[in-house]
Amino acid sequence: MKYAELGYSDLYFSRICMGCMGFGDAKNGQHSWTLDEEHSRDIIKRGLNLGVNFFDTAIGYQSGTSEQFLGRAIRDFAKRDEVVIATKFLPRTQEEIESGISGQQHIERMINKSLENLGMDHVDLYIYHMWDWNTPIYDILDGLNNVVRAGKARYIGISNCYAWQLAKANSLAEREGFSKFISVQGYYNLIFREEEREMAMLCAEDNIAMTPYSALASGRLSRRPNETSKRLEQDSYARFKYDATKEQDEKIIQRVAEFAEKHGVTMTEISLAWLLTKVTSPVVGATKMHHIEGAVKAVDLKLSVEEISYLEELYIPHSLTGVMAQNKPANANEKHVWSTDNQKI
Repeated sequence: MKYAELGYSDLYFSRICMGCMGFGDAKNGQHSWTLDEEHSRDIIKRGLNLGVNFFDTAIGYQSGTSEQFLGRAIRDFAKRDEVVIATKFLPRTQEEIESGISGQQHIERMINKSLENLGMDHVDLYIYHMWDWNTPIYDILDGLNNVVRAGKARYIGISNCYAWQLAKANSLAEREGFSKFISVQGYYNLIFREEEREMAMLCAEDNIAMTPYSALASGRLSRRPNETSKRLEQDSYARFKYDATKEQDEKIIQRVAEFAEKHGVTMTEISLAWLLTKVTSPVVGATKMHHIEGAVKAVDLKLSVEEISYLEELYIPHSLTGVMAQNKPANANEKHVWSTDNQKI
């Protein structure tokens, strides 16, 4: 395993981050393919043994049971100060908005519940899971800054945002003396490269770490186009994201398969080796032992400039889907409030 520093922080983390969305009680979530605690613990332990020390979960994964499974496994198999734990919080609910719960109060509730689930006194990275158009960004940043000042999180990150949102949020944070976002967890892989338009350049300019999710396109980049799996069959959300571009994507996937055969490795290794040339640490979901084993092997696989170009050349622009397609005000003509005094930056 290789390690690096996350953005401008002092967090020393593995180049592969284990995504924990696949862990948790399936009865408490929308995914039937999630692992029970026994099997989740086995994969977490295997990842630790392979040198993975970076783990990403969220309060929204299986109603917090993903956090619970991860927290118990870390207590049993690792030293807390040798791992980097990231979790994420959701936007305010309509019920909270109607009852007058502020963004700051919401974040305090969320972090306290996550820490309870994890059985920890702090997380290393606390991530704004998706843009909340109903809550001023000033309140979000103020709430997150309170979390950092209280020692409940060491750093903060953001997920599912546009480059302009990240840039303006960090500018506001700098103006107000708040903690700034040091990482962004976007939707990025070999068959969905829209982050390269603006986000990648912003992150390079401002030393913000990119830790993308869906690194293997929900398994599509780890198997040939005619192969399937239980998750591919059951994950209707992933099909919604990728089915519209299936024909063009399969041409790229076929090239991944070609290089896997050429190098004598798995398609997972080829796909992640490419992504590792672009980002700091991809978030890789693991619901089988070979998932994390293949991901770790990818760290040592080097692709030539010519091979990278060959994998990239068939890509054509994709429409935004999933959470990012929903990243807009309920009223398309509505202007977002950037601070509590309605002053824009």
